[in-house]
Formats: sequence, structure tokens, C-alpha cells
Amino acid sequence: MGYRILETDDIPSYLRERGHWDDVDDIHVREVSDGNMNRVFLARSTDGSRSLAVKQALPWVRVAGPSWPMSPDRADAEARAYAQIAKVAPDKIPAILGYDPENHALVMEDMSDLEVLRTLLNEGASYGPHTSARIGELVAQLSFTTSDFGMPSADRKALIAASVSPELCKITEDVVLSEPYLTHEHNHWLPELDDLAAEFRADAALRTEVADLRHTFMTSAQALLHGDLHTGSVMVGTREGAPVVRVFDPEFSFVGPIGYDLGLYWANALVSEERARALGTLADHADQLRLSWDGFETEFRRLWPTRVDTFFDDAYLDRFLRRVWTDAVGYAGTEIVRRIIGFAHLTDLTTLPAPAPASRRALLLGRELILRREELSTADHIRALA
Repeated sequence: MGYRILETDDIPSYLRERGHWDDVDDIHVREVSDGNMNRVFLARSTDGSRSLAVKQALPWVRVAGPSWPMSPDRADAEARAYAQIAKVAPDKIPAILGYDPENHALVMEDMSDLEVLRTLLNEGASYGPHTSARIGELVAQLSFTTSDFGMPSADRKALIAASVSPELCKITEDVVLSEPYLTHEHNHWLPELDDLAAEFRADAALRTEVADLRHTFMTSAQALLHGDLHTGSVMVGTREGAPVVRVFDPEFSFVGPIGYDLGLYWANALVSEERARALGTLADHADQLRLSWDGFETEFRRLWPTRVDTFFDDAYLDRFLRRVWTDAVGYAGTEIVRRIIGFAHLTDLTTLPAPAPASRRALLLGRELILRREELSTADHIRALA
């Protein structure tokens, strides 16, 4: 039949065709699309005993429409990433029930009993004791097992070839790692930040450091990444009395620098802290960078004895982890900057009654993280700066 854009009324027959649902009369569907890129539908039985989700990549950016074309092949990258993560951390992603490459559609577990982490934080909730540690563990599990430490060379080359994502990587290279430091139509900011936006565009030293991070992003094929790991791509809650953390939307997945995933998460954690500080609702926000790094480092070191090439000794591991940390600090800075004076701002800040002061603090913090990433060598150093 070829690729077709699914509508709400198409979902019952589509699920039957794909072997996921027998009785199309016992299915209720609603669209719950929320992100910038894709459409998502929830299908439930009449009595609520059964449910699942369908996510389809459109041939354009959903919030822009056909004026911003985008290959739906990004869903292939998402499906590959889920398959890889399922091998090492199946408890940290939604269960994937099937992928339809012709229609670029995933059928997966319904997670509507969970809540998006960013939404909860914006409502004044805390992270809880497990969330950031599990995010760090996931990054370690995925990155170690898809790196030269955890994967034989031939398999690594095949993974790199299969995971090339030039269109989505170009978005990151531009939107995150160059445009905010240039005059560009994508950029926008609060009028109260005109002075800082101009300063950043005129700061040659800052631009050089961002260029360094950009080149590392383009050339450092360390491991398979989620590629868009932020508080809006994490769902949390409880099931049967136990805490649940699920990471989703890895459509920007590619083989790149490990620190990028950590940096994106840290940026969002630091911005959520600025929101809480502005509202007087600070809870455990200040702990999240340390908790996620500890989770990452502990799990990476736990996996290290299983490495496929023992020429890499323990001393090299220490050096490698230091490099990951430094990259992560820098990428955290670039993500903060682009979320305030670039494209796609964060509701953490935009929904504040007076967003300018917190946005200014976050923007200044982002610049320091970029410029001083070599000297900010511990979580305590970043805490003192924040």
C-alpha cells in the first residue's frame, strides 16, 4: 500500500491489520500528540482492560506542517534505538510491540498511567530518589554496550553504518551548536535578554568553545545515543507500589559523544532548578546532576571488566570518564543557551509569572559551563556556580 498518514479513525483497522487487535468494535482511540515531531494515538478497549499506543512519524515537523519537511525515516532510528536498549535496559523504556517500517509507525505500551517528568516538575513536584540515578544507569548501559569497549569491532562498524542520521544530526548541529551564536531566524528571546543575546553573538571565545563542542559532536562516534534526552522524554510514576522510570522518543538516536546525552539531561535539571528557585519550591533539584553522574559512573565501572579489548586498562577508564564528564558539562551549557535564546524554549521558564530573571540566571550559567568545562571537574563545582 505504501506510506499513509494515519488518522484517528484509521487506527482500529490498522491495529487489526497488524495483528495487534481482533475486535475493532471494542476499541476507542484518541489522539494525544504533544511533541514537535510526531503523532501519537491511544487505543483502549471498552472496559479499559487493554490499551496500547501508536506513534507515527510524519513527513514533516508536526508543529510546522508541510512548510518544514522532515523524512519519516527518523522512526527507523527510533525503532533501532529501542531494540538496542531493550537488550540491556528493558525496564527503562516502553515495551515495543511492533514496528511498521512502511508507515514509520511504532506500536508500544500505553504509558498514560505515568506522567512526563517535566510536567511534574513544573507543577512543583520533586524528582524523587530514583529518577536521575536510573537515567545515568541507562546512559551507561546503552553507551558501554555500543562502544568499542562493549562491542566487537565488526559489530560496531555495522551499528555506526546503520545509525547514520544526517538530517536529524544537522538539526542538532545547527539549532543547538551554532544558531544561538549567530543572527538567525530561528532564534528568539525575551526582550529583557537583548543585551545577553547580543553579547553571546559577539563573544569570540564563547563561539570558539561551542565550535569545539560542535566538532566533537560531528566526529566523535563513541557510542549509540538517545540523542534528545531531556525531562520531556522521561516518564515517571509507580506500578504495583514500585517507582517506574521510562525513557522514550529516541528518534534523534545516532552514534556520537556519550557526554551529549548526559549534558542534555543536566541542562534540563539545572533549568528546572532555576524555575523552582524563582517559585520558592526548591526540593531535591540540586542533587540531580550528581545523582545522574553517580548512576552513570557506577554502572559504567561495573560493566568495565566485561570489555572486549583489555588493552584499555583501568587508568584509561579514569581518563575516558573524565573526558565524558567534561563534554557533558559543555553540552549542558549549549543546551541551556539554545533553550533561552535559540529555538524551542522550555516551559520550565516560559510559564513562570516573571520568566526574565530565572532565564537570565540560567543563560549566564550556561555560558560558564561552556567556557569553564575543563575546570568544573566535580558536581560540587557546578553546584557552587549555580
